[in-house]
Amino acid sequence: MPEIDGVTYEVRRSRRRTLGLSVCPDGTLLVRAPVWLPEREIRRFLLEKQEWIRKSVSKMKDAADKAGAEPAFSEQDLKEMTRLAAEILPERVAHYARLVGVTYGRITIRCQKTRWGSCSSKGNLNFNCLLMKTPREVQDSVVVHELCHRKEMSHSARFYAEVLRVFPEYRTWERWLKENGRLLMARVPR
Repeated sequence: MPEIDGVTYEVRRSRRRTLGLSVCPDGTLLVRAPVWLPEREIRRFLLEKQEWIRKSVSKMKDAADKAGAEPAFSEQDLKEMTRLAAEILPERVAHYARLVGVTYGRITIRCQKTRWGSCSSKGNLNFNCLLMKTPREVQDSVVVHELCHRKEMSHSARFYAEVLRVFPEYRTWERWLKENGRLLMARVPR
């Protein structure tokens, strides 16, 4: 795998229009890039983001160290969280879909190491089973976030206005997830 400033990174290409960058729980980088973008442009982007990369990798390592005090989730733990999420989240999705005023497709529950949820262009929703280790308000905030993508696929001002209309406490629980979510993700076995 290629490296930047001693940190390995993986490039995933898709039909997206912009570059995206995230730090995985193991301290590696995931670069999401348009199919057409040259490799040199990706390197330039990473060089511009070096300070952010250093800080983010450091935060992730700190979270992993803290999580090291907590045992890794067992396969049985993950299966139970998945079962529980499949029982609870569809009810929350149905409730909030009415408030947002949208329909949706299939709901899938997975154990993911970098995302809490996603919404496909076809309206299928994916949720992380680790949400079962978060407060109910965090679960609801992720559900509302993904459902609002049915109206607006970007993270624009319009998108967040809709999220806050439906779930005014969103920012509080988004912050909780940013501060505590890495600790949960770091407990997922590799």
